[in-house]
Amino acid sequence: MAKAKKYKIPPGWIGGFMESNPAFSYPDPDLSSLPMLCNMDNIDKLTRQQAAIWPQFSWQTIPGDETSRCYQMFAPDISRIGYTDQGRAYSIICPQQGACSPSFGCLNIEVTVTGNRGWVDEPSKTLAADISVEGQIWFSPSAHENFFVRMIWDLFAKNGLPFPSSKAKSIKINLYHAENPIREALPIRMGESPRFKNPAFARHEAEAFAVANVEVKIGPIRKVGNEVVDEFNQLVMDAFNLASGNLLTPGNILTWNVWVTGPQLVDRQEWRDHAEKWRKSIDTGHGSPDGPGTRPRYFDGRLFSPVESAVEEEIDKIIAYLKKHLPKL
Repeated sequence: MAKAKKYKIPPGWIGGFMESNPAFSYPDPDLSSLPMLCNMDNIDKLTRQQAAIWPQFSWQTIPGDETSRCYQMFAPDISRIGYTDQGRAYSIICPQQGACSPSFGCLNIEVTVTGNRGWVDEPSKTLAADISVEGQIWFSPSAHENFFVRMIWDLFAKNGLPFPSSKAKSIKINLYHAENPIREALPIRMGESPRFKNPAFARHEAEAFAVANVEVKIGPIRKVGNEVVDEFNQLVMDAFNLASGNLLTPGNILTWNVWVTGPQLVDRQEWRDHAEKWRKSIDTGHGSPDGPGTRPRYFDGRLFSPVESAVEEEIDKIIAYLKKHLPKL
């Protein structure tokens, strides 16, 4: 095992919140006594943070086939957990990444945290948190001049129909607890995911302060009740899944290991700016000002690439969609 980097705990740490309720403790933390909080409501309480510099995601590119598992680091230094000197967590910022479809261009995907609760304990390098989430997908600015995107966007605009041209107008995807779909809270717990073995390129034990894991089961997109819009949104989702290797295919399980840096003191204005920037997306494509994420790779390091024949099928579906709905628009 690689020798871990040493991090200093900044001054001001008090602790105690983890111990305030015996149910919070490992091996099976129960945080249900805490309310789920909105990320933006309690920034004035934040004093400390840990940043997820290495958000390593994994999923099966062929659902049900473990040999098809891919690994991808989403854009770094977006996600972070913010907490008090006592260790109560009040805000968790979400990850974002993209994939490029040959027919539509690049699309952004975000696992948006809608609620959070939990604790952090710096001396023991542990945390436990629950989050509620939704998936969002929208066209990145680089896709706005794509022929199909521009044409359909113009048609939608002329007919007053919503188009996923920005995060504010995104396609929403239902995400569920991997083992119990009626549970709203998704647990973030210490250690790497026990679901699979991680390749060396997806591990950061030498650089990271600690690692935790979380997973979601992918559900269907949320329909808006308009056939033209709902079928288009599904077309976009199918294209995204083709380009990303079924990352958001219903029934698939998306897992990520959250490798964090050491504790830092919070600049609340910087936190607000950071959260607001990613709440609205960075509007410069699906990259990151702090460096890009990685391309999806299999365990042996081979890069994932969509099947060429499937790409042709994607274009055929778009043409069929236009033939069906163009007379209505």
